[in-house]
Amino acid sequence: MAASVGAIVANIYYSQPLLPDIARTFGLSATGIGVFAMLNPAGAGLGQLLFVPLGDIRERRGMITVMILGAAVALALTATARNTGWLMASALLVGMTASINHVIIPFAAQLAPPAQRGRAVGIVISGLLIGVLVARTFSGYLGALFGWRIVFATASVFMLVLAVLLRSSLPKSVPTVKLSWPKLIASAVPLWRELPVLREAVFTSALMFAVFSGFWTAMVFFVEGPPYNFTSRGAGLFSLIGATGALIAPFAGRVADRRGGRSSVLVGMVAMLVSFVVLGLLGARLWGLIVGVILLDLAMQICHVTNQTRIYALVPEARSRLNMIYMTATFSCGSLGSYMSTYWWHRSGWWGVCGFSLVISGIALIGGWRLGKGVQPS
Repeated sequence: MAASVGAIVANIYYSQPLLPDIARTFGLSATGIGVFAMLNPAGAGLGQLLFVPLGDIRERRGMITVMILGAAVALALTATARNTGWLMASALLVGMTASINHVIIPFAAQLAPPAQRGRAVGIVISGLLIGVLVARTFSGYLGALFGWRIVFATASVFMLVLAVLLRSSLPKSVPTVKLSWPKLIASAVPLWRELPVLREAVFTSALMFAVFSGFWTAMVFFVEGPPYNFTSRGAGLFSLIGATGALIAPFAGRVADRRGGRSSVLVGMVAMLVSFVVLGLLGARLWGLIVGVILLDLAMQICHVTNQTRIYALVPEARSRLNMIYMTATFSCGSLGSYMSTYWWHRSGWWGVCGFSLVISGIALIGGWRLGKGVQPS
């Protein structure tokens, strides 16, 4: 499952080191390529709403297989795009099909013993983070050698192979809820209203993912110019320094199992705030950029793993719906963050990106702390 979610999430991130190349192919402005960068996470957010809740009422192995085949088609459409409309539509579809990861992750939580649920979620999310990192490195390297279209064509073939492997290896699941899709979606409203831990987790993770996604979108343009002058290959390789976050994810899950998660989330939010101070002040120096990126990835993984572990423990029979609420908000804010980072890059450069991210991180920290004051430790 960890390997699978890594391969699937990579579909969203292949484009990041290639954004300048794609913009040149279609003659897109900074705003235009910002819209393209926004559509992958926006599609993922839409997919969370449309497909992820079905994990509570459908057999999951078959659903996962069908969605991965859909991902293969969407990636092939991106590889063959001939105009801007075609490109944008395929980006939205790629994001929508990648939402199947958030049926796989609660499936892993369901299969794990309750005392090890956080560790299991942490392991699977480690695979997801590694997929994000490898995606950027792989696409930057392959795109520099053969062009950006080859990256998406190769990814399409990956998805066909993965569909066969998962169909033969995953266990069948038995749905625990019998509801129509409209009633299933409607049943998420009481969950939101009655679970303050869910509201706190959604607020903090959504804002943090907005600045996380925005940073990685803007960073490609930053390192393409002085003082770094990286190609897409260099920008992709640079993302490997975030591998520390993959190492911390299982540890964060174990801490959530043993001690509860709210204090871990607060630590992660403080770390993210510090990371943007470092990136703003020292980002023009290679060591400063490396330190800032490591802090940023650590912060995101601590908060994401901990918050998902917390919400999966709330209502076990509604894990897919809980994940739908959580991930729809997270990816919707991620798409806005990607767009806003290109806006601030165009308007104010690196200081604009870091300043915007610092403000949003501060809102996440203060708001999350206030929302959690009346919540029982979890």
